[in-house]
Amino acid sequence: MDLETVRKRAGPRQFSPEDDLPEEYRTAATRMIQFHANSEVMGGYLEKPFIRQAPSLDRKLAFSAKVQDEVGHAQLLYRAAETLGIKSREQMLQELADGDGKFLNCFHYPMESWAEVPMIGFFVDGAAMRRQATLKNTSWEPYAHAMDKICFEEGFHVKHGEDILRELMTGSKANQERVQDAFEEWWPRILQFFGPTDDKSTHNDFSQDVGLKSMSNDELRNAFLNAYVPKARKYGLELPEEPRIYENDDGTWEVVEDDLDWGEFFTIAKNDAEGSHEQIGSRRHRQEAVDWVREAMSDRDPIGDQTAAQAAD
Repeated sequence: MDLETVRKRAGPRQFSPEDDLPEEYRTAATRMIQFHANSEVMGGYLEKPFIRQAPSLDRKLAFSAKVQDEVGHAQLLYRAAETLGIKSREQMLQELADGDGKFLNCFHYPMESWAEVPMIGFFVDGAAMRRQATLKNTSWEPYAHAMDKICFEEGFHVKHGEDILRELMTGSKANQERVQDAFEEWWPRILQFFGPTDDKSTHNDFSQDVGLKSMSNDELRNAFLNAYVPKARKYGLELPEEPRIYENDDGTWEVVEDDLDWGEFFTIAKNDAEGSHEQIGSRRHRQEAVDWVREAMSDRDPIGDQTAAQAAD
C-alpha cells in the first residue's frame, strides 16, 4: 500500500498488522506510540513517592493502584508499538534509559509537595484524557484497542486528582495558598502539554493526514481550556497573569501563545533540561537495579522447569 492510498483510506481503526503499510506510516506511528508509552512510565515514576507521602491509608492505596495502572498502560502501548515492526519493547525501554526516548514535558519537572499532586492528578491527567479520548479513533487498530482500557482507567485517575484538589481547596487557608502557588508554577507547563502550536509542530500535519491523530495540538489545547478554566475557578484557583488567557465572544477560551516559553519546551523536548537529566537518571538507575531479574528469567530453561514441575507432581 502506498502513502497516497493510506491517506485516502485513513479512518478510525482502519489499519492493522496484516496491512502492508509504507515505512513512513509505520515510523510515524511507532514514534507517536513510543512517546505515549514512555510518558506513562515516567508519569508513574514521578508519582510513585506519593504512595508513601499520601496523608491517609485510602490515599496511599489509591496512589498505589494509580502507579500500577500507569506502568500497565505503558506495557500495553509498547506492545501496540511493537506490532508496527520497527522497534522491540526492549529497544524502546533501553532508549528511555539511555536518554534517547522522548516523553511529555510535564514529567521532566520534579514534584515535591502534596499541594502539587492535583496539578498532575487533575490537570495533567485531565489534559491527557482530552487527547486520549480522540485516540480511540486512531487509524492504527492495536493503538485504539489499547486506548479503550487506558481511557477507562484514566477517568478514575482524574476523579481521584479532583477529589484531592477539592479537599485541599476547602481546607485551611495555608493549604489553599500552597495549591495556588503550585498552580501558578505548573499552569504554563500544563498548557504546553499538548505540544507546540500547529505552526511550530513538525509531525502534526502528517499524523492527521494518515489518521493517527484527529485533532491538532491547538484544537486539543483550546478544548482543554474550555473544560478546565471553569473547573479551576470552581475550586477557587486564580489564573496566573501569564500566560494570558482570554475569553472569546462565544464563551470559549484561548491562550496567548507568545506568552509560553517555547525555548524551555524545546530544551525539554531534547531531554536536555536539568530536570530531564534527573528524571532519566532515576529511571536508568531503577532499570539497572533489576537487570539481574531479567537476566535470571532469560536464562531459565522452560523445558527443564516443566519437567521439574511434573516431577514435583
